[in-house]
Amino acid sequence: MTTQACPAVTGVRREKLREQLQALGFDAVRFATATRPAGESLRQWIEAGHHADMAWIERTVDKRQNPDLVLPGARSVILLGVNYWSGPEIGNRKSKSENLAWARYVLHTDYHDTIKAGLAEAGRLLEREHGAAATDYRYYVDTGPVLERGWAARSGLGFIGKNAILISRDYGNWLFLACILTRLEIEADEPLRPESVRANGHEPAGLLCGKCTRCLDACPTQAFPQPGVVDARRCISYQTIENKGVIPRELRQGIGTRIYGCDVCLEVCPWNRFAQEGRRVLLTVRGEIADLPLLEILELTPVRFAAVFKGTAVKRLKLSGLLRNACVVAGNSGDRTLLPVLVRLAQHELPLVRAHAVWAVRQIAGAEADTLLAAARSAETDATVRAEHPCSDGL
Repeated sequence: MTTQACPAVTGVRREKLREQLQALGFDAVRFATATRPAGESLRQWIEAGHHADMAWIERTVDKRQNPDLVLPGARSVILLGVNYWSGPEIGNRKSKSENLAWARYVLHTDYHDTIKAGLAEAGRLLEREHGAAATDYRYYVDTGPVLERGWAARSGLGFIGKNAILISRDYGNWLFLACILTRLEIEADEPLRPESVRANGHEPAGLLCGKCTRCLDACPTQAFPQPGVVDARRCISYQTIENKGVIPRELRQGIGTRIYGCDVCLEVCPWNRFAQEGRRVLLTVRGEIADLPLLEILELTPVRFAAVFKGTAVKRLKLSGLLRNACVVAGNSGDRTLLPVLVRLAQHELPLVRAHAVWAVRQIAGAEADTLLAAARSAETDATVRAEHPCSDGL
């Protein structure tokens, strides 16, 4: 049966579909019509350079603004949210030996993998219950050329806050977003405030934020040029995850103890008073990651890294990226007991690691750094690393 022969999913059938999707583990389920444009002013964001070096966003901008280019004949978008709030004891907590902050979402088995399994089952549900063919839908969880936040706001799943995050009235800032494009015609849900939607389909950032600017004020690196707009070049999450190169010196102290990602602009949001612990149907908590001492991370070998972070999002950062981040955190800690391992890392095989290890030694050791790093500096040939050494040319 083709979707053209399928009746529209409305009324009781739509609510049954919503309940069935919730039973699969999706905490929030909403529906939108697949009309263009969907979401924020992406082209202006890219033209301003706010996407940093994430060229994959620029390459797919047309698809992100036109769902018909992703799935020809798409009529509806199913917006799905998975609550990853695990209570105050998980995420950005003190580890056994020091304050080492991980973004809350990463303290799980990789959500891309676990939620994808739920999406696959959701697709089979559309086929079994509503006559869709396997070619009549496509699903994504944070990886496809779609604007999940824009669609989610349009469907009333939440609103885009001044921190540019989708904020739910039921779950606060703590939702993983996924979506299914489908040729099925599903009756759309209303946005939270239909009267606020502009002619171009956009909804203003901070719709239910009032005068609150806590997220903007709390950002350690001032990554918000205006409410609802993130400059990735200054964002700690971008710098510690997406950036594969050297973290700019002027941002390193702002990173503080954050070794992977940043939840500051999420944590301070007053809407989190409604946050509730997730059902974890599609998630597996890996809270033990938060207990790793910084010294242990700095001493990770490739084999140990693979074993510790198997199945988590950290694996995509690779050991070199995690060591880079750990060196920055170490430099900010002022902990002199870390100097021996940092001096060793200053002669690591990868320039990326060496550069940040040298910076960390300089931060901690001060005037002693020149002596501690003498051997590393005399053997250094990489210009980027030499620029981090005490008394090196150009400093």
